[in-house]
Amino acid sequence: MGYQKEETYNEEAIQELAGQYHKILKVIGEDPNREGLLKTPERVARALQFLTHGYDLDAAEILRSAMFKEDYSQMVIVKDIEVYSMCEHHMLPFFGKVHIAYIPNGHIVGLSKIPRVVDAFARRLQVQERLTNEIMDCIQNTLKPSGVAVVMECKHMCMSMRGIQKQNSVTTTSAFTGEFVNERTRSEFLRLISANLD
Repeated sequence: MGYQKEETYNEEAIQELAGQYHKILKVIGEDPNREGLLKTPERVARALQFLTHGYDLDAAEILRSAMFKEDYSQMVIVKDIEVYSMCEHHMLPFFGKVHIAYIPNGHIVGLSKIPRVVDAFARRLQVQERLTNEIMDCIQNTLKPSGVAVVMECKHMCMSMRGIQKQNSVTTTSAFTGEFVNERTRSEFLRLISANLD
């Protein structure tokens, strides 16, 4: 449970997945026994297990592991968090950035835990809309802050590589709770994530 830094694999699942990918290579017209593809089924199986390891993570426990009592009640923003996930409709990647803010209400959390929460939900088969809400709900329900804001901007390979094939389209989703439902607070958050403070 919680966050595991080291990559771990279920070898039984790896072998089962590899067997399926061996069959897939044949079905698409490839020779899975040629030199370049001999180890491909196992490599892909390990990659898929890594890309979906969020199922084994408890995002709320990640937050609880670094919660601290603190008398601070102003906005805390972690912006430009890289996010990588896989669309559940086509199992193709989508990726981009997520910006997250919360207003503490008695507790703060170690800043590295917020990107870890993003990964816990992103490393699953997803849709961007649900991913945005899951991150917000986890922070709200665990930290119980005065409000949470999440804005996510992603490119979807299922739109770029296939289907409509629009290379430059970006999808933006947002979710707000508590104080961020207030237009003034939300506007401040949006201004700060857009600002270049260098």
